[in-house]
Amino acid sequence: MPGLGTIVNVAAILLGGLAGMFGGKLIPERYQKTLLSAMGVSVLFVGLAGALSQMLYAEDGTLHTQGTMMLIISLAAGAILGELLDLEDRMERFGAWLREKSGSQSDNSFINGFVTASLTVCIGAMAIVGAIQDGISGDHATLFAKAVLDFVIVLVMAASMGKGCMFSAIPVGILQGGVTLLAQLIRPVFTEQALANLSLTGSVLVFCVGLNLVWGKHIRVANLLPALIVSVIWAFF
Repeated sequence: MPGLGTIVNVAAILLGGLAGMFGGKLIPERYQKTLLSAMGVSVLFVGLAGALSQMLYAEDGTLHTQGTMMLIISLAAGAILGELLDLEDRMERFGAWLREKSGSQSDNSFINGFVTASLTVCIGAMAIVGAIQDGISGDHATLFAKAVLDFVIVLVMAASMGKGCMFSAIPVGILQGGVTLLAQLIRPVFTEQALANLSLTGSVLVFCVGLNLVWGKHIRVANLLPALIVSVIWAFF
């Protein structure tokens, strides 16, 4: 059944969010702050590991780097496009709308939780590759594995950042569902090199999310999202 992977992924995020919200009520505030810092460090190193795995390679016993120029240009061009479109502000406004519609006006961390969780679970090649596999061959394995990871991530985030994290299921459903529906059409675009570029750039953005979790929001990560598109285009030049 095409789309089953995304359905399971969305359900896992909702369950993780509910479990985290329930657990968060039982955890004192100081523990929540420490938990959030721990989550930030984990996300930071997941992004760092993903980036290094794509950038570094060994040849003749010597360590080399690759993709540096692609990464610099993708991030620079993506930042300009993102600022022009003001994606961060649009996400925050959508988060504010969700907060109002869900009756959570008093939840000051709702918008930050929604934006942070959405960026964490949406960015990366796993969502794209899994959704394409789901749409073309009905192979749900990648998205099932992602669902387990997202369940844990959203559970921990929701315990310290609240209900907003649970609503990250919406962009996941839209992104992965859309890719699954268009899988046959966009499959030729995502060559091996394009996916490698996407994975590297996505990992750097995940690293930035981790930085914001640990040291406060200093990087407007949503405004860097167009870098993912630029990195895929780079693969054809």
